[in-house]
Amino acid sequence: MTPGATDPLNTARTVAPVRRLVVKVGSAVLARAGRLDDRVLERFAGQIAGLHARGVLTTVVSSGAVASGFRLLGKSAPPKTIVAKQAAAALGQHRLMSAWAAALQGHGLSAAQILYTADDLEDRRRFVNARRTLEELLSRGAVPIVNENDSISFAEIRLGDNDRLSALTANLVGADLLLILSSVQGLSPRDQPGKVIATVADADEARAHVRPERSATGVGGMATKVESAAMCAAWGIPTVIAGGAVDDVITRVVAGERIGTLFVPSARRTPSRKRWLAGAARSRGTITIDEGAARALAGRNASLLASGVIGVRGEFERHDPVDIAGRDGTVIARGAPGYSAAEVRAIAGQRTDRIAAILGYAYADEVVHRNDLVLLARRGARP
Repeated sequence: MTPGATDPLNTARTVAPVRRLVVKVGSAVLARAGRLDDRVLERFAGQIAGLHARGVLTTVVSSGAVASGFRLLGKSAPPKTIVAKQAAAALGQHRLMSAWAAALQGHGLSAAQILYTADDLEDRRRFVNARRTLEELLSRGAVPIVNENDSISFAEIRLGDNDRLSALTANLVGADLLLILSSVQGLSPRDQPGKVIATVADADEARAHVRPERSATGVGGMATKVESAAMCAAWGIPTVIAGGAVDDVITRVVAGERIGTLFVPSARRTPSRKRWLAGAARSRGTITIDEGAARALAGRNASLLASGVIGVRGEFERHDPVDIAGRDGTVIARGAPGYSAAEVRAIAGQRTDRIAAILGYAYADEVVHRNDLVLLARRGARP
């Protein structure tokens, strides 16, 4: 994790120039004093319009619904309870969208509201439908403004924060760059809070610098920004965490200027289905494997065979997302098996040539084919 003499972002762009951009803007940037600031939206709208004129299609993940609505509930500070947050979001979301629409319209652009819950992205068919909608909007020159559907989300279906939503949106639109705008200038060393780390090549090193504090109006803090940036970088999507108050920050970062903290992308871009498995899909169960199978998955890009399976938890059907864990319970991969939980239990530990004899049929030689399996960047972490 060193500044270095070269710019990894520019190096990546010699292969893939930025044509699709996702910008995440937090409440602490849009509503620094707890009230939506139209001047901030206007600044961002002008930069988005300038990029649009150069062929850069931008999707915005925007917080600010709760900050725009909590005073209408008679409150002097953002609410703490889920129900009050939902009510504030219901009151504030249309005000947030109206502000974005007015700012973008002043530059000849149309804003399109997109609201998600976790269920919308965890179900593969709904995920694909969401991607098609975004594709159509971008192709028509609109600027999608994405937010979690806070007014109906509850604990079991919440995405959790807009930092994670921005990473999932970057996957949805096939972004060339994710820019997370924060109230701070970037990731700082834990012992030097005034300094900004220029580049991150190792996500675990970055996590060591995360402090627990967050802004009064924000949800995630730096921890969720680092996790989201690390997730995108592992998928091959460059991600920058930068200060939202920096002049022309969007334009300058897209141009390759060194602002904030860059999470260097993996050299290999992960296919979209695998990104969905790792980042959006909710696990329906767990397949536990032995040490030999774990080594084969990690070291040889191998498929998971029945002979390496030592246990199954939960009930899942064919092609449902499942966690794949080592003997100690550490989740090392996520996959979509070709057999149901009951079938995997029946063939666990068996040779491939025994599957048909045991089940009376065989869908495939593998329990999980390598094309339907993705290793997790951080062992044991929730993707």
